[in-house]
Amino acid sequence: MKTTTDYLTLEDYLTNSNGTDIPFELVDGELVEMPPESRINNKLASFLIDIFATYFPKDTIGNKTAIAVSGKRATARIPDVTVLSEEGDRLLMARRSDTVTYDMPPPVLVVEVVSPGQENRDRDYRHKHTEYAAREIPEYWIVDPELQQVTVCVWNNGRYDDAIYSGGVALTSSVIPNLELTDTQIFERQL
Repeated sequence: MKTTTDYLTLEDYLTNSNGTDIPFELVDGELVEMPPESRINNKLASFLIDIFATYFPKDTIGNKTAIAVSGKRATARIPDVTVLSEEGDRLLMARRSDTVTYDMPPPVLVVEVVSPGQENRDRDYRHKHTEYAAREIPEYWIVDPELQQVTVCVWNNGRYDDAIYSGGVALTSSVIPNLELTDTQIFERQL
């Protein structure tokens, strides 16, 4: 049984390197290795980065930016795509770690591309949904290649209101008012 001294704090996570290029999330005080993404997930994330670059300054968009979120203990997540505010980007540039901490504004938008398996589905649809809402991230997209749907979660008074898009429907975004994108256009990247 682990004692509280066995768990890493967010400060430990921010100041220590694991000595590899392998990304780790900090989940309830433990480093959890993130497996390599599938080619499909990488293509979908890259496509969305390109789309977002037409609506946001390119420097504010990233795919390896960690975010400190609330968990039982200090927790940091690494979404597939992160869009920062210009202020958030400026503050992050002054840091040693590419991690959005609690003293910084939350990202404007985060995207998770769901990997196969129930554990991954639970993490993206349940755990991260709650963690990102608690962090007051204005919008969270769950891109699900298996179900061929995009869930756009819009922050509203402490929780997310979810809208599910499938079958070629145009997505609506609270942070990108004139978004011109359908779920079908996203999933064409799988081919």
